[in-house]
Amino acid sequence: MTTWATHSFIQHDRQILLLKKAKGLFGEGKWFVPGGKFAPGETPEQCVVRETFEETGLQISNPKQLGVVHFFKDGHRDSPYWSSHVFLSREFSGRLIEGREGKLRWFLIDHLPFKEMWEDDPLWVDLVFGQKKFEAWFYYTGDFEKLVDHKIVQL
Repeated sequence: MTTWATHSFIQHDRQILLLKKAKGLFGEGKWFVPGGKFAPGETPEQCVVRETFEETGLQISNPKQLGVVHFFKDGHRDSPYWSSHVFLSREFSGRLIEGREGKLRWFLIDHLPFKEMWEDDPLWVDLVFGQKKFEAWFYYTGDFEKLVDHKIVQL
C-alpha cells in the first residue's frame, strides 16, 4: 500500500531551506526539504502547509504544486512505497523553530549538499527550481539503499 506525502521546497532569494533528519527517523542524517505524510482527509495543499509548519515553524502561503514523485523499494515495480506531491513556496511568515525532526539550514540553490542527500535528488530538484511540472519514478534496492532505475517526465 502506498503512503502519500508532500515535499515542501521553501525558497528565499536563491536559497532553499533543508532539514537534516534526526537520528532514528526515516532518512536519518540526510538533508532534504521538509514534508511528511497525509493526515486522514487532508488534501495535498493542507498537508504541505501543516507539515511545513510542524517541521519548521514557518507558515507558507500559496504553495505551487509542481510534481509528483514515486519511490519504489525492494525491487517492486507494481506499487510505490511512497508517493509525494512536490510544492514550491516563495511566500512564508514566522521564524524557524527546530524540532524533533532535525536541524534546519538555508542552502544556496547552486550549492546543495548532494553527497548528504538522497541519491535521486540531483536528478529532479532543478525541475522544481525551474518551476517545471513533472512526474518521476525512482526504483531502489532493499530499503532504499541504492538507486537502480528512474524515469522523469515533464508535463
